[in-house]
Amino acid sequence: MSSERGVNFGLGVGNKCVTLAVPNARWQEAYALEAAAIRKALGDIALDIQHIGSTSIPSIKAKPIIDIAVAVRRFDDGLACIRPMEEIGYCYVGTDLVPDDHIFGRDIEGETRTHLVHIVEYNSINWNRWLLFRDRLRAHPDLALAYEMLKIDLARKYADNRAAYTASKKDFIEKVLANNSPI
Repeated sequence: MSSERGVNFGLGVGNKCVTLAVPNARWQEAYALEAAAIRKALGDIALDIQHIGSTSIPSIKAKPIIDIAVAVRRFDDGLACIRPMEEIGYCYVGTDLVPDDHIFGRDIEGETRTHLVHIVEYNSINWNRWLLFRDRLRAHPDLALAYEMLKIDLARKYADNRAAYTASKKDFIEKVLANNSPI
């Protein structure tokens, strides 16, 4: 692993825990370094690489985990990514957690997740939803603020249950994607 990618960007949350951090301008830099490493590892298999999740919204608190979406031609192409991703420090989590999504995690000593990569088919439902949600929050600060307030409340309720925290955001996300303002 490149020493540059090991630079401390204030990243990391214990597995299954929910901790929010104030927005950090260095998250974009951490994403850029990771995207470059992924691009080098995957080559032409990766059609596009995008920063998604709350760390991609500059103004809001987020779990300090860099979420990255990688688009491939066909979903099965994700299997060809396992070895190259392992070679740059990622562990393959599988496809059982989210349909049509090859998930890879990068941790510090297996205890603290710092990066999460989703490899999906280009222009698939997952790909399009992640980009649409991110772009709507970036374009509408009122939505971003409402999302941040929800996240703060849920982080208090579900500090030790990341699955419940994530599930509890679903209604808000669906309203944003449907273009119905939840505010």
